[in-house]
Amino acid sequence: MGPAAGDPTKGQPVQGRYEDQTSGPVGSSSTAPGASAGPESLLSLPAGSPASLSQVTEVAGRLARAMNSVIEGKPDVVHTAITVLLAEGHLLLEDVPGVGKTMLAKTLAKSIDCSVRRVQFTPDLLPSDITGVSVFNQDVRDFEFRPGAIFANVVVGDEINRASPKTQSALLESMEEGQVTVDGQTYDLPRPFIVMATQNPIEMEGTYPLPEAQRDRFMARISLGYPSSRAEVAMLDTHGQVSPLETLTPVTDAATVSAMVRAVRSVFTSDAIKQYVVDLSSATRSSSALRLGASPRATLHMLRAARAHAALEGRDHVLPDDVQAIVVSVLAHRVIPTGETQLARRSTAEVLQDLMRRVPVPAAGR
Repeated sequence: MGPAAGDPTKGQPVQGRYEDQTSGPVGSSSTAPGASAGPESLLSLPAGSPASLSQVTEVAGRLARAMNSVIEGKPDVVHTAITVLLAEGHLLLEDVPGVGKTMLAKTLAKSIDCSVRRVQFTPDLLPSDITGVSVFNQDVRDFEFRPGAIFANVVVGDEINRASPKTQSALLESMEEGQVTVDGQTYDLPRPFIVMATQNPIEMEGTYPLPEAQRDRFMARISLGYPSSRAEVAMLDTHGQVSPLETLTPVTDAATVSAMVRAVRSVFTSDAIKQYVVDLSSATRSSSALRLGASPRATLHMLRAARAHAALEGRDHVLPDDVQAIVVSVLAHRVIPTGETQLARRSTAEVLQDLMRRVPVPAAGR
């Protein structure tokens, strides 16, 4: 066989439909839109070393500042993206064209010194372009595996709904299990691993809507929305001549992010909080406003995202506020409203907000 599963950087794509954008030392960060500061040094922990809660918040703060220096006026969106990264999830960016969906994904990728690959999803993209393929090597008279675009720490999928359902399904195993199976052989994907995919919900011609099984594998869905007038003016200043993305340098590396992920797993969650998470999921399943409620996978994603949110707030335990902060972004893309709800022009976010008001919140000390 060819390169080992743990060494996905070796081998080349079969049909170069993606760009290898492995980060190097280049970039800057800022503390406010339009106000640049000197580049921060790369903060790295030895491979396998544990990360303390203070280190998690420090590195996450550096990531946020680096990303906010490129993405103007969207600190909440940046916070959600970092939360998903630390919660071992995948992120779906859904919004109209030109608001910075791909820019956000590329900014997070470039802020980390790790392997990065960008895939432009098109109708003629093949599953083997994503997962890889076994090719016969004339020199050794045997087949060798050539890894596809999915073998990277950060995979940026642009316009995922333009690929055929067959190609979209190539992501299912990798997103859920962190591995790829080709010709009966299973290959592990590098850690950390996150897929950030974008799609345009407005223009549906020539697209293939993501099936529910695919959408359910994304931990969160976020929409950037249009920037405020002030942020758009600041964008003209910072992006008018040279994109800040071109000068962005990594502020941490893959080993440090893996240590942060392990630290987030250890954030304490009481039984009362776990029951609250389950109650919220159950409420979506029994709601008359929804035709499809949250899956058990969604319940697990809520718990993981709440832990990451608590860690980013500097706490070693989860509060109901952490759960409430992530409910809409984690559940809104999974639940399906009834026809009556759609006729009433109620969004799934509004339905979820209403359910949160109805579900009892755990009392302090429980």
